[in-house]
Amino acid sequence: MTALLGCIADDFTGGTDLAGMLVKAGMRTVQLIGVPTEPLPDDVDAVVIALKSRTNPVGEAVAESLSALRWLREAGCRQFYFKYCSTFDSTSRGNIGPVAEALMQALDTDFTIACPALPGNGRTLYKGNLFVGDVPLSESGMRNHPLTPMTDANLVRVLQQQAQRKVGLVDYATVSRGDAAIRERFTALRQQGHGFAIVDALFNADLDVIGAACADMPLVTGGSGIALGLPQNFRRRGLLASNAMAEALPKTAGLRAVISGSCSMATQRQVEVARASFPSFNVDPIRLARGEDVVSAALDWAGGHIAQQPVLIYATATPEAVRRVQAELGVEQAGNLVENALASIARGLIPAGVGQMIVAGGETSGAVVKALGVKGLRIGPEIDPGVPWTRTLHDDGTQPLALALKSGNFGSEDFFLKAWDKLR
Repeated sequence: MTALLGCIADDFTGGTDLAGMLVKAGMRTVQLIGVPTEPLPDDVDAVVIALKSRTNPVGEAVAESLSALRWLREAGCRQFYFKYCSTFDSTSRGNIGPVAEALMQALDTDFTIACPALPGNGRTLYKGNLFVGDVPLSESGMRNHPLTPMTDANLVRVLQQQAQRKVGLVDYATVSRGDAAIRERFTALRQQGHGFAIVDALFNADLDVIGAACADMPLVTGGSGIALGLPQNFRRRGLLASNAMAEALPKTAGLRAVISGSCSMATQRQVEVARASFPSFNVDPIRLARGEDVVSAALDWAGGHIAQQPVLIYATATPEAVRRVQAELGVEQAGNLVENALASIARGLIPAGVGQMIVAGGETSGAVVKALGVKGLRIGPEIDPGVPWTRTLHDDGTQPLALALKSGNFGSEDFFLKAWDKLR
C-alpha cells in the first residue's frame, strides 16, 4: 500500500499540527522526522516529513525540501503539500517562496496556492491580509519574533518579495461563491501569468471549499488548515475509506513532564498557569553561558518531584527578557544554548521514567526529538486545534513515548494541565 498525500513541513511542531488535521479528517497519518531511510508502515494514508528548514539558509531549506519530495514521490504519493506556519513565518529572502518554487519546478507545475489560514486558531485571511485574532499580523506578537519578525500583514506583498513568480489574490467574494468560482479565478490568474494565489478564508467551512478547488493541483502550500479540505477529494475518487479510528493510539505508560522553550505570548501564559499547579524549574541562558551545569541541576531537581506529579522545565521568557539575553550573548548563541540544554534535559528524563512529554516551541521540539533519536510518530487525538498527542514509531525495543509537540502560539491557557486527560 502507498500513501495518498505526501507532505513536507518546515518545522517539527508544524508537521505535527498538519498531521493532526489529517487524522481529524480520517486519514491514518504518520510523521517522519527528517527524510526517512525506512519504509512506511502498511496502514498509512498520509505521511508528513518534518524538516527543520523554516529559518535555515535558503539553499539548505530548498535542498532538504527537494530531498523530501523525492522520497515521497518514490513512496507513491499522488498529491503533495508544503506546510508552513499559520503566521507565515519568513523573511524577505524566504524561505516560503524559494522552497515553494523549487517544489513547483520539480513537479513541473506552474501554479499553486498559498493559504496559511486556520480560523479555528484565529488565523484568518481577508483581502490578502493575515489576521491573528482581531488584529493584523503586523500588530500581533509576531512583530517581535526574534528570528522572523512579521511587520507586514499583506501576504501578497510578503510572498512577492520572496518569489520570482507573480503573486495574485483569490478574495473572499470569490471564496464565498464556492469551489467552482475559486477554480475559475485560478484559471484567470494563470492566464495572467501568476504562479501563486493567496486565498482568503474567514471560517473553517472555507477550508473545505478551498480544498475541493485544489483537488487537481500537484502541489498545495499553506498552513495546516487547508489539510482539512483535501482528504474528501480522495474519498470522492474512491481512494480513501472513512476511518473513525484514525486517531487511535496504543496506551503509553510513564511519568509526565513539560519542556517549554517557546517565548510566544500564548506559551508565556501557559507557563504562568502551569507554574501555579505543579513544580517548575527555570533554565536561565545566562547561567548556561557562564558554564554552570544547569542540565544536571534540572535533572536532580526533577528527580525529587516527578514521581508525584508532572514537572515543568522552561526557558520561556518575555520579549524584553529575551532581548536582554540576546544583547548580551547574541541571538544565535542564546538560542543554541537554550535548545541544547532543553534537549539534554529531555533526554535525561527518559531514564528517570518519563513516558509522556509535552514540548512547547518549534525549534525546541526539533532539538528534543533529535536528542531522543525519534524517527517517526503515529498521530493521535487532538488536544487543542493544531496540537495532537503522538506516539513514537520504530522503537527498536525501547519503551514507547507519548509526545505532544506544540507550536509556540497554539493552545489554550490551560493546555499543559488538560493535555494529560486527553491522553488517558
